[in-house]
Amino acid sequence: MAVLKRRVPMHSLRYFLSMVGLFSKPGLLPSYARNPPGWSKLFLGTVCKGDFTHVIATKYQKGQKSQKKPSHLGPLDDSWQERLADVVTPLWRLSYEEQLKVKFEAQKKILQRLESYIQMLNGVDVTTAVPKSERLSCLLHPIIPSPVINGYRNKSTFSVNRGPDGNPKTVGYYLGTWRGGNIVCVQSNHLKNIPEKHSQVAQYYEIFLRQSPMEPCLVFHEGGYWRELIVRTNSQGHTMAIITLHPQKLSQEELRGQKEIVKEFFIKGPGAACDLTSLYFQESTMTRCSHQQSPFELLFGEPYIFEELLSLKIRISPDAFFQINTAGAEMLYRTVGELAGVNSDTILLDICCGTGVIGLSLAQHTSQVLGIELVEQAVEDARWTAAYNGITNSEFHTGRAEKILPGLLKSKEDGQSIVAVVNPARAGLHYKVVQAIRNCRAIRRLVFVSCKLHGETTRNVIELCCPPNPAKKLLDVWRP
Repeated sequence: MAVLKRRVPMHSLRYFLSMVGLFSKPGLLPSYARNPPGWSKLFLGTVCKGDFTHVIATKYQKGQKSQKKPSHLGPLDDSWQERLADVVTPLWRLSYEEQLKVKFEAQKKILQRLESYIQMLNGVDVTTAVPKSERLSCLLHPIIPSPVINGYRNKSTFSVNRGPDGNPKTVGYYLGTWRGGNIVCVQSNHLKNIPEKHSQVAQYYEIFLRQSPMEPCLVFHEGGYWRELIVRTNSQGHTMAIITLHPQKLSQEELRGQKEIVKEFFIKGPGAACDLTSLYFQESTMTRCSHQQSPFELLFGEPYIFEELLSLKIRISPDAFFQINTAGAEMLYRTVGELAGVNSDTILLDICCGTGVIGLSLAQHTSQVLGIELVEQAVEDARWTAAYNGITNSEFHTGRAEKILPGLLKSKEDGQSIVAVVNPARAGLHYKVVQAIRNCRAIRRLVFVSCKLHGETTRNVIELCCPPNPAKKLLDVWRP
């Protein structure tokens, strides 16, 4: 997480803070994404070479005798389960305290390189400015631990493919790569971050698939029907399941028949043991389909699940974004509130707001909350949450931030003070969003929330902190 304040030059990192571990997966530090294109590629390439956490995890794993990889498919055993754990939660062998130390050092390393790069852009000789071992003049706070470190996920997405024994109707997580042609789907009930309830639903979905005469859809152009399973739960134990099917050339009557079979299995059949709160069904001809592209159809149960967070009752739709670790999210949002520093004269601009929790949790301390979110269902959830909790000073807009934000900011610049909070997906902020934020004088403070500091977040930070660039329409309005 980062906060940039306008009382310093925009291209200063003195107020850059990183708080990793607050809402990230215990033991899970994803490998670096591909280098984004453009003028920051050189810097990001050097960051990727220094993936500190990946190096630590790899070295630790090499010291374990159990890490010998099976050379052939076979029954699911400890070796497969440990290999999956090493991919999904690379630091699972370390204590949580050791994991936090690794993460802290990783963020420090990235910030050192990021700061050096931005200093270079500003004409500072980084070879003589500060000794390399001490080159971190920005403020790096200690990691705030997650209150829950096992079984904390409130959403899990399970794939369907061939298991270690070759059965194509195996539900779990992937090992291997599509490019390498060695994909194996391994059951995930042994993973520390997956709740028992999620594993139970996945187990019964696998039972259902193996009873069904219809084949799974492993590769789109090769046919097949059954695809992934999404499970969402709340702190009260309510469970929503979403089953995806590729319709291929099935008629509407045939599709209705399959829906009834699924429904019967989870209401009266073996799947009734899952005690689902709701079951959704989605026909999808793509890897991912939004509700607008292919609506989620409720087969039975309640249309939403609800969560209690920061004294708010929050509604969550099937495809709405909500932080994976609910207890960690509460700490994250409290910290965002402290960093935002809003008051009764402040407009809080919540970009990529999801279900609107950040803005709504601070609404009573601001003059107005403005939220922007791409997913229409999430915006409907935010509006419901605002109405249910009696919040009347919020306004939520549906659409792409790069299209909505410039006009919204232009209408709010008449002497008003704006604090902006951004919490983008892993693809980062669109360049036009960065441009609009940077060029708006009314924005006095920016809080940037990210699940990983490297990758696209690094690109965004460089664009926000670099010197003025008329060619890129990046002005220098952030000076005192």
